[in-house]
Amino acid sequence: MGYAVVMGESLVDLLETGQDGELIYRQAIGGGPLNVAVGATRLGGDVQFAGTLGNDILGDRIAQFLRTAGVGVRLLKRVQVPTTLAVTTFEGAEPTFTFYGEPPSYSLLEAADLDAGLLAGADVVYTGSIALLREPFRSAGRAAWQVDGPLKVFDPNVRPTLLPDAAAVDALRTLVEEFFATADLVKMSLADAEVLYDGAAAPAAAERVLKLGARGVLLTCGAKGAYVAAHDGGAMLPAPAVNAVDATGGGDSVMGALIRRLLADGMPPGVSGWERNLRFALAVAGLVCERHGGATAMPTNEELTARWGALV
Repeated sequence: MGYAVVMGESLVDLLETGQDGELIYRQAIGGGPLNVAVGATRLGGDVQFAGTLGNDILGDRIAQFLRTAGVGVRLLKRVQVPTTLAVTTFEGAEPTFTFYGEPPSYSLLEAADLDAGLLAGADVVYTGSIALLREPFRSAGRAAWQVDGPLKVFDPNVRPTLLPDAAAVDALRTLVEEFFATADLVKMSLADAEVLYDGAAAPAAAERVLKLGARGVLLTCGAKGAYVAAHDGGAMLPAPAVNAVDATGGGDSVMGALIRRLLADGMPPGVSGWERNLRFALAVAGLVCERHGGATAMPTNEELTARWGALV
């Protein structure tokens, strides 16, 4: 089995919660791509995380967390800025993020920081999310995407609070479709599709992405499950019934689980193979949503078996 390179942001989430009648913010290590890297690793994958960390105590904690989780840090770079904070508020279990820190500590990876040999030897390369909104990370992401060999996996991970107007949405759509066109797998949330494609339903959004050139498309639809499509068809799979307390990292756990399956089995030949992988990923996400936090909620295979038994 080979390894994956996961590129993108790491940061600190401040999660809104109540304690003794007061509103407080609980600190948690997060960032969509970091969650993906940790999720795939805890499921037994070999993952290198590529990104930048602030050179402060919070950056130290993130670096130590990655090492303890078993995520490779050969492409991790420390930078002389404070670690970005994401203040996270909730409507039910669904989070909304507001970001603090300029320049963002996660956006400073340069193309020159990449190891071409490490990228070329990977079985899977993932990029996407909010790091792509800024240079120099955007150039690094494009450079990694041009490396021949690995399967290419992309997640736009749209954050509306970072898109102030229609022009910003249009610019993001143009950017992410550049990556969609040569992706082996695009994973989006239904909320992402609503922003990018004017409220399009999952099948319509998936069809648009497939027509751009992607080989497989997955749209997560919260408690309803997820829709997966390839050029030979599409299918909607239900999510397992769970007692959701915090959806932070749920979508990222789906991505981590799919990367783990790509490392183990390679590219599925069609939609039936993606359905098998998605059933596994939805079981992972269900367990994550029963826990608090993003990266710390990512389960092991043993925890999945204990929770779901034969479902996994």
